[in-house]
Amino acid sequence: MSVTFAQGFSAAGVEAGISAVAGKKDLALVVNNGPLDAAAGVFTSNRFCAAPVQWTRSIIADGHVKAVILNSGGANACTGQAGYEQSQATARRVAELLGASPEDIAVCSTGLIGELLPLDNVLAGADAAFDALADTAEAGADASHAIMTTDTKPKTVELEGDGYRIGGMVKGSGMIAPQLATMLSVITTDAVVTAGQAQAALLAAVDTSFNRIDVDGCQSTNDTVLLLASGASGVEPDPDEFNAMVARACASLARQIIGDGEGASHDIRISVTGATSVDAALACGRAVAASNLLKCAISGNDPNWGRIVSSIGTVPASVAPYDADKVTVDVNGVRICENGGAGRDRSEVDMTPREVHIDIDLNAGDAEATVWTDDLTHEYVHINADYES
Repeated sequence: MSVTFAQGFSAAGVEAGISAVAGKKDLALVVNNGPLDAAAGVFTSNRFCAAPVQWTRSIIADGHVKAVILNSGGANACTGQAGYEQSQATARRVAELLGASPEDIAVCSTGLIGELLPLDNVLAGADAAFDALADTAEAGADASHAIMTTDTKPKTVELEGDGYRIGGMVKGSGMIAPQLATMLSVITTDAVVTAGQAQAALLAAVDTSFNRIDVDGCQSTNDTVLLLASGASGVEPDPDEFNAMVARACASLARQIIGDGEGASHDIRISVTGATSVDAALACGRAVAASNLLKCAISGNDPNWGRIVSSIGTVPASVAPYDADKVTVDVNGVRICENGGAGRDRSEVDMTPREVHIDIDLNAGDAEATVWTDDLTHEYVHINADYES
């Protein structure tokens, strides 16, 4: 049911003629029917942030959002004042349909950078989406399909807490790097929470999920994660349980992004233990996840541990203190690097599973962290050599 799993939400996904892919659903609308309209958001840190990010970041500052309209087929990024005015006009149309204020309407876009949207199509699509609004599983599924670009499948989550629900959807397949990944995500809950509670829960959840995946090291201009609370369940959740539930939702959606990485044949889990701090462990894990050499090796079913340790070696000692002669690396349970040198023969590693587990022990402390990435395949090159939104 995606975003309609939680009570108090309706959604739609329609074909508006925005995408270059004929017949594709390319515009989604998610409406919070209340009684609450608490909202939280986390956005890209890219300095070339898109017009819809600029708009939504400003309007969500008061902690209230009535609805969010999302389009695929165009990012509306690097489009200047004209692009901002398009986002504003889109919010205004949805507000008119709902009898709300434009400042209560979030806008999200994804697709090709550098081009304005076909605004007439967007506005007509908003009208069609409003007419199609429903709180059904089908409506939620339509919305999750409408935000896809190079995704091969919709990505959704449904969780039940103690008397309340959380639902959500995300799009993301390529242009994925930490400090958000490249994606749009809307998470809904019918719990009774304040905007402050929602923001704190979302920040913590994003830090350990969307900020710890890396498909290709490329950060987007449009990343947006929204958490909307309707309060329709009437249940005030235990704060710790609520935080854990939001974290589970984000972790599930982030993991689904990795599982649908553009052209990927392996999902790679990189766990770093024995670090002096979580930041040190993350720095080492991200260095490995960013190695295109390693990604290509994994694509060829080669557990090349030299590419792993050389990546760890790029992390400054001031960030991650460790003794290189004490580092071990296991790939799929086989210790192929022992004390900074060769361990068991890498031919012993079974590389046939979709998941590849790389376990690195720095033997320098008690902190640990995990990041996920994908391999890079010929298909990834084909997709991005001829990208259509």
